[in-house]
Amino acid sequence: MAYVRQELSAPVTAVMGYAEMLMEDAVRTERTEAVDDLKRILDASQVLNRLVATLLDASVFQRHEGSADLDEFRRKLGHDLRTPINAIKGYGEMLREDAVDGGADALVGDLDKMLGEATLLLDRIDGLVTHSDGDTLPSESANNPDAEGAAPNQMVESLLASVRAVAPAEADLMAAIPSRILVVDDNASNRDLLSRRLQRQGHTVLQAEDGTAALAMVAKESLDLVLLDLMMPGISGYEVLARLKADPKHRDLPVIMISALNELDSIVRCIEAGADDYLAKPFDPTLLRARVGSSLDKKHLRDREREMVEALRVEKQRSEQLLLNILPQAIVTRLNGGEAVIADQLRDVTILFADIVGFTRIASKMAAADLVRLLNGLFSEFDRLAIEHGVEKIKTVGDNYMLAGGLPDPRPDHARAVVDMALAMLAAVERTNRDLSVALQMRIGIHTGDVVAGVIGTHKFVYDIWGDTVNIASRMESHGMPGRIQVSAATQRHLDGHFDLEPRGAVEIKGKDPMETFLLLGRR
Repeated sequence: MAYVRQELSAPVTAVMGYAEMLMEDAVRTERTEAVDDLKRILDASQVLNRLVATLLDASVFQRHEGSADLDEFRRKLGHDLRTPINAIKGYGEMLREDAVDGGADALVGDLDKMLGEATLLLDRIDGLVTHSDGDTLPSESANNPDAEGAAPNQMVESLLASVRAVAPAEADLMAAIPSRILVVDDNASNRDLLSRRLQRQGHTVLQAEDGTAALAMVAKESLDLVLLDLMMPGISGYEVLARLKADPKHRDLPVIMISALNELDSIVRCIEAGADDYLAKPFDPTLLRARVGSSLDKKHLRDREREMVEALRVEKQRSEQLLLNILPQAIVTRLNGGEAVIADQLRDVTILFADIVGFTRIASKMAAADLVRLLNGLFSEFDRLAIEHGVEKIKTVGDNYMLAGGLPDPRPDHARAVVDMALAMLAAVERTNRDLSVALQMRIGIHTGDVVAGVIGTHKFVYDIWGDTVNIASRMESHGMPGRIQVSAATQRHLDGHFDLEPRGAVEIKGKDPMETFLLLGRR
C-alpha cells in the first residue's frame, strides 16, 4: 500500500506543483481569463491528493482485503479518483487550446507537463483497479513480447499504418449541426467542463444536477441529445435511461452515458437499455466530439426520415383524395388491391342527366372568370348533394351533369335516391338565381336499367358507364322541359308510390319507339 500511495502521489504532487506555478504566472502576467480555470485545476489536484491519502490508507484497504467486496472497493477507488482527474484534464486541455491560439508558448509547455502527469496518474489508477494477484501487469505484457496475449508487433504496425490520425483542424470540422444538448451530472465541474466543450462546438447546452431534474428538463424542453452520468444520488443514470426509453415520446432521443466506471458489464447494460454510446471519464475531447457528432448525425437523420415519411403520408393522402374526386371509393379500393381491369355488369341502376337550358346564350354574355365561377359554384353544390344523398357523380361535360344511383355498390332504393337528388338540384338552382341577373333553368331526365361500368385510361383514370340505359336517360333530359324533371316508366315503377308524378304521355325518342314518360311533381 505504501508503494501504491507513492506511485500515485508522485504525479498528484507534480500536477499540484505545475498548477501552482501556472497560477502564479497567470496572476503575474495578468492572464485573468485563465485564473478561474487554474483555480479549478488546483482545487481538483488538492482533492485528488486527499483521496489518495485516505482511500489508500492501509487500515482502509485491510478492511476489504480478502473480502467479497474487494472488487467493488477497487471500482469505487477508480471512480472516485477519476472525477478530479476529469476536471484537471478537461480544464487543462481547454487552457492549452486557448494558450496555443494566443501564442503563449511558455504556458503551453507547463500545461503539457501537467497534462502528462495527469495521464500518467490515470494509467497508474487503471493498473491498480484492474490488477489482481496472479495477473500480468500491463507493463509486463508491454515489455515482454513473448507474454501470453501480447499483440504481435506486425499487427500493431499494420493498425497504426492504416488508421490516420485526426489533425486538430480536421477535428474541428467534425462538429455536428448545432443542437440542443442536456448534460446531466451531479458533479458541478463535470457539468461545466462538458458544457464548455460542447458550447465551443456551437451547441446550446442545458444542465441538470440529478436524475429528477433531468427527467423534468426532458419533459419540457426540445432536445437533440442527452449526456448522462451513470452514478448519481437518488435516481441513477441507468434508471433515467430506462425511463426515457420506456416513454414513446422520448424513445428516439439519443443518450450517451458518461461514467468513471469503465466496465464491460456497465457498458453492456446501458447499451441494452437503449443508450446510443458510452464515454468513460476523463473524456478525450476529440473522442467526445466524434461520439457526440455521430449520435447527433443519427438523430438528425432519423428526424429527416420521419419528416420524409410524414411528407409521403400527406402526399399519399392527397393523391388518394384526388383519386377519390375522380373515382368512387370502392373502385379506388379495388385498384389499390391490384385489379388491373375493372369492368362490371350492373342491373337496376338509375341514371340522371341535367343540363342548363340556353347555356350557350348565357355564356356569351358573361366574362370568362364569372362563367367559371358560376359553374364551379353550382356544380360544387351538386357534388355536395350527391355525397349527401349517396349517389355517384359520373362526370360533367360542359354544362351537363351526370350521376347514377346503385353503383358501384348496389342499393335497393337507387331510384328514390336519384329522384330526391334531382329535387335538391332544382332547389340549388333556385338559390343560385337569387344572385344572378339572368335566371338559370335546368332540365333533368332520369331512366333506370342495366349498364356496364368500368375504369378506362392509364394516365388519367375515368370511371364511366355505357349501355342503352345511358342513352335513354340522356334522351329523357334532352326531350324534357325547362325547370322540370322527366322520368321514364322504368324509373316510375321503382319509386313505389313515394312521389307524385304527372303522366306526360308518349314521347318520341330518336331511335326508339314512343316511350311513356312522367313529370315529377314532388315527394308524396
